[in-house]
Amino acid sequence: MSPSPRTAEVCIQHRLDQAHVALQKLTGMKRELAQTIDTVASTLAQGHMILTCGNGGSAAEALHLSEELIGRYHKTRPPLKSICLCADSTALTCIGNDFGFEHIFSRQVEALASKGDLLIVLSTSGNSANILRALEAAKARGAQTIGLLGADGGKARALCDRTIIVSGVDGAAVQEVHQMIIHIICESLEPA
Repeated sequence: MSPSPRTAEVCIQHRLDQAHVALQKLTGMKRELAQTIDTVASTLAQGHMILTCGNGGSAAEALHLSEELIGRYHKTRPPLKSICLCADSTALTCIGNDFGFEHIFSRQVEALASKGDLLIVLSTSGNSANILRALEAAKARGAQTIGLLGADGGKARALCDRTIIVSGVDGAAVQEVHQMIIHIICESLEPA
């Protein structure tokens, strides 16, 4: 016998409650958000690159951030230097096969990141081995690091120069707020 599905009303209310709590937490992190925006803007203004990565839904968000920087958000502007380390399936499968899944991002950071670049990681737990190794590789290359994290920030917290940690909600709500942060960053880079 299969479990009975939750009613639509229960699901809707749960998602709304989680989103409400997560947004309240973000409202209390305006200083951290402003510092993150300043770091992204100054990195790009100095001609450096933004690298992004994450797993699962966070990978989709990492891709979304990079494509908004390279393409545009609302207004047409020059493209901004960014690469998503989740985007190249051949690199991911080659590195995963030859070195292990925990190296899929760090090998790319070693190849692509330079001093002054910025690695932005997205993780609902902050404990994924591939995220931790990417942060370590970025530090070794002299790149800055930002973590958009959930829960208590996990082990990634200590490896990031800046963090925005959305705690006390489920992974879906964390990702929803991370998406809002991505849009706030992109909006802040819009031409006047």
